[in-house]
Amino acid sequence: MAEKTRRLALVNAGAVALGPAVPGPVRRPTWDDVGLVRGVGIGIEDGRIAIVAPDDEVGEWFHEAPSPDTVVDCAGRLVTAGLVDAHTHAVFGKPRLEDHARRARGEGYMAIAAAGGGILSTVEDFRSRSEDELVALAVPRLALLAALGTTTVEIKSGYGLAVEPELKALRVIARLRELVPQRLVATFLGAHEVPPDYRSRREAYVRLVVEEMLPAVVRQGLATFCDVFCEPGVFSLEEAAAILGVAGAYGLGLKVHADELDPSGGAELAARLGATSADHLGAISSAGVEALAASGTVAVLLPGTLAFLGREKQAPGHALIEAGAIVAVATDFNPGSSPGGNLPLIMALAVSQAHLQPEEAFVAATVNAAHALELSEERGRIAVGLPADVVVWNCRDVRELAYWYGMPLAWRVYASGRPCHGQGPGISSPGSVGRPLSPLLS
Repeated sequence: MAEKTRRLALVNAGAVALGPAVPGPVRRPTWDDVGLVRGVGIGIEDGRIAIVAPDDEVGEWFHEAPSPDTVVDCAGRLVTAGLVDAHTHAVFGKPRLEDHARRARGEGYMAIAAAGGGILSTVEDFRSRSEDELVALAVPRLALLAALGTTTVEIKSGYGLAVEPELKALRVIARLRELVPQRLVATFLGAHEVPPDYRSRREAYVRLVVEEMLPAVVRQGLATFCDVFCEPGVFSLEEAAAILGVAGAYGLGLKVHADELDPSGGAELAARLGATSADHLGAISSAGVEALAASGTVAVLLPGTLAFLGREKQAPGHALIEAGAIVAVATDFNPGSSPGGNLPLIMALAVSQAHLQPEEAFVAATVNAAHALELSEERGRIAVGLPADVVVWNCRDVRELAYWYGMPLAWRVYASGRPCHGQGPGISSPGSVGRPLSPLLS
């Protein structure tokens, strides 16, 4: 992993989106919450933001200890905080290509599972792989996420569904922290599915999660959060509450896969338990919207998942924001239902499918996503003293991040001051001033 740049100056930005002036989540985001300023540069020292000031002041600060390769001329580009992906399953083995083809032929989840696909096929593959294999597969995936502007990534277990394979997944995440520049957050998801050998005795699997998996996870310090897939046919409200109650008693933060496909009360459960986040919400009820709006639980939308699955209905992002809920967006990067980690693309889907405004999508992918990981004090914003998670984009307007559908816009990416993506392709906005950033689009 690249070493931290001791002193780095980013100057001549077209605009800098600082984010909200104070830490914490944003409800009903406005353009003001983007925190857009012009004529300023950023100085980074020892991995943290040391100065945000007019370019000449940043230049003076930098030249106190000059280095020939640590001044970056942003040439009028947009600078923002690094993006935060608050929901992924990025540690897995092979892709589920046959599932994708079967869905296109109109086959449903149960038919695909009966044919050997679905989550359990990933579980079988995952169990067969060594830690070293899983690490080797995950490193380049995380590099791709970094190249797309993501500097903080939550990763869940959940493809082990037995004590040792679940611990293996979490050990892989711990090893990845030493190999990649991004901040990684580990979530234990032993309650992702009920394995086949427990289908006729579900209560025994819940006991396994509560009495064996959770104590081992906590004893070894391998996770920050515990998640449960609360959905009809997976884990019931009662089962989810039992698992999360024990996890909370152990001091883990709580998350809920809630109301993805059917309205089962998962959002209400998350709010009642004081969970950090309720994720998916494609089928959330009006009562669920009200419950999240009245709580501190973050509504994490995963529009890429429902789009990839071909679902017609998306989570009601606009209604959640209007009700006053804290809304974030994430990729749900996984091999079965969302095999992509392009968070700007997810922002675009959040606008077109869940009806967020572009500035709302930006806040949802930065400070609110950080809050979904209990990191809003230090991630998702640009401010003196914070870790230097900074992206220089090949565009000029923050709204373009959710506009150029799927385009790789990140030009340079820094995670805690470490360069993790270099110069890449860019775009020239129609009507933009100055020389074009690239001939990719005109």
